[in-house]
Amino acid sequence: MRQKIFRRVLLSLAVGILLSLFVNEGSFLFLKSEAGRAPRDMELIIPAGTAERVARGEASPSIPDGMVFVSGDTLIVRNRDTADHQLGPLFIPANASASLTLNDAAQFTYSCSFQPDNYFGLDVREPVTWETRLFATLFAGLPLGGLLGLYSILVWPLEKKEKAAAA
Repeated sequence: MRQKIFRRVLLSLAVGILLSLFVNEGSFLFLKSEAGRAPRDMELIIPAGTAERVARGEASPSIPDGMVFVSGDTLIVRNRDTADHQLGPLFIPANASASLTLNDAAQFTYSCSFQPDNYFGLDVREPVTWETRLFATLFAGLPLGGLLGLYSILVWPLEKKEKAAAA
């Protein structure tokens, strides 16, 4: 009797973990999160004529309102404009570049001179590693397996088979 219970519990846990693995990894692949990549260098190019556009209240079409990063990314800002620009702690002279390493996961709003509203958003996220994905699979799969085991005992009781074998 104990062996049957033990086997059913192990089978239920295995099924729960496999279902969780399928759902978690399927979601991860389907959503293609920006946080699922390794840190890298990312460029932001300030095109020529940006200062004049900002003075008229127009946004430069090639500059996004904000960017998404992974902890460890380096933002490289290249200024191809004739005017000097600033992004938070970075001063970028005309026809020069500056870089900022983003180590802390947070949402930053920096003052900047190349946007009409004078703000630029940086969203820095923790990278999703294989350890994180394994933890998520176990965190969902073990309780699911336990619930499947309880459900299986309600649907297919162990004693019913023993009584039928004894008769």
